[in-house]
Amino acid sequence: MRGASASPVSPPSSPEAPPGGVGGDSSKAGGAASKDEVRRILDEATARHLARNARAVASAVAVAKAHGLTVKEPKVLAEACAVRVLLSPAPVVARVSTVTAVLRAPIEPWLQRELDVSAFLAAQGAPVVPPSDELPATPFEHDGLHMSFWRYVQPAGDKPPETVVAAQMLGELHAALRDYPGELPELVPLGDIQRGLDRLAGETTLVSVEDLAFMQRMADRILGELRAVGLGPVQPIHGDAHVGNLIPVTGGWLWNDFEDTCLGPVGWDLCGLEAGDEMVAHAAYPGAPAPSRVTLFRNLRLLQGTLWAASCGRELPAWFEYVPMLLGQLRALE
Repeated sequence: MRGASASPVSPPSSPEAPPGGVGGDSSKAGGAASKDEVRRILDEATARHLARNARAVASAVAVAKAHGLTVKEPKVLAEACAVRVLLSPAPVVARVSTVTAVLRAPIEPWLQRELDVSAFLAAQGAPVVPPSDELPATPFEHDGLHMSFWRYVQPAGDKPPETVVAAQMLGELHAALRDYPGELPELVPLGDIQRGLDRLAGETTLVSVEDLAFMQRMADRILGELRAVGLGPVQPIHGDAHVGNLIPVTGGWLWNDFEDTCLGPVGWDLCGLEAGDEMVAHAAYPGAPAPSRVTLFRNLRLLQGTLWAASCGRELPAWFEYVPMLLGQLRALE
């Protein structure tokens, strides 16, 4: 999801926030349990998360070595829903799905679509991180974890592009994607909403009954608004376009993280670039859809991000800390 995953060349740090923005009070997460009980659960979840990440590194190294790569110094570059491992000295980054499969099992089709679309775009000369040519462009499994392998790109700093540049790049990306010949499902990230609600149905310790009921009401309302107007024109899109998925390199930026790629309205991608610069992004994107439609997609992505953070609290506790803030943003839509 991106906004849900870190870039393959991001510095190792705490998992980035889920979609929906930053700021706000994140001190009141929890359902029926006491504050101390919630903290105990999240601390235990953090220990499991770290152990899972270590398992991801070991799995990536095992698969790489089985395919003839020499790996001496594996290094975690980023970790959130997936763990990115630089398999030094090989110029290869393994992306190991750890949390993503919680809401998206089976995860293999998502990984294969990402590989296929990225390889197509790279062949067209589009600014993207390509799959590694050291291993086959297919998902691998080891120790119950699924992964894909990518060419390592040395970052040139960590500065994201200005909104105008990112919106123009998105327009160019969409133009290249229109020629993609493969089959893609329709707006598959939208399914995270119902999957998240289903997973939360039995979770009353971390998330209160009242908050779950509120999220269900908002899902009914916002999805109802989408049904009333329809998706509109669709084409192949990135699916999780935001500046965090643009890697700075000498001379520009490269798109990565196409796991959410699908057929969808361009407004789904465009709203991910706004980050408070709605009018700037809208003006810079060629042939932008009506602002009201972009607002609808922005609200859907906020709901998607809230449900990711809430439903995966026991797998990705760092994201769970954002739940009160995200719920506050959702309540502002009432």
